Amino acid sequence: MNEDIQTARQTLRAWVVFCGQADRPWLRLLKPGFRHCFLVMHDGAHWLSVDPMLGQMDVRVHDHVAAGFDLPGWLARRGHHVIAAPVSGRPPARAAVLRFFTCVEAVKRMIGLHARNIHTPWQLYRYLAAHQQPPKGE
Repeated sequence: MNEDIQTARQTLRAWVVFCGQADRPWLRLLKPGFRHCFLVMHDGAHWLSVDPMLGQMDVRVHDHVAAGFDLPGWLARRGHHVIAAPVSGRPPARAAVLRFFTCVEAVKRMIGLHARNIHTPWQLYRYLAAHQQPPKGE
């Protein structure tokens, strides 16, 4: 079973999606276009989204979306900022620091990122952009 999980982790690709919606007045303090973030993932056969919202965590398998569909590109064409994110294939060496549960913290934990100085969607975007790696096979 462990080998199956490891194989799935190796084929799993993830993108962080940033948007500018501000459902709460205090979110307007954040950078426009970077007031919320969520994660979309693809395992080669299925699309999954994890959207950590203020009142609930929305996790969906998008069976209606074809495996070959460019979901990150579709979201980008609709005005979202989308950036590829590395997915850690191994457990972290140390536990994550205790933080408030925000969309940024949820996404960071989903991809295995334990950077203490990232608190806002804009900071997460800048970090991921600075640490971009070329796709496998290029």
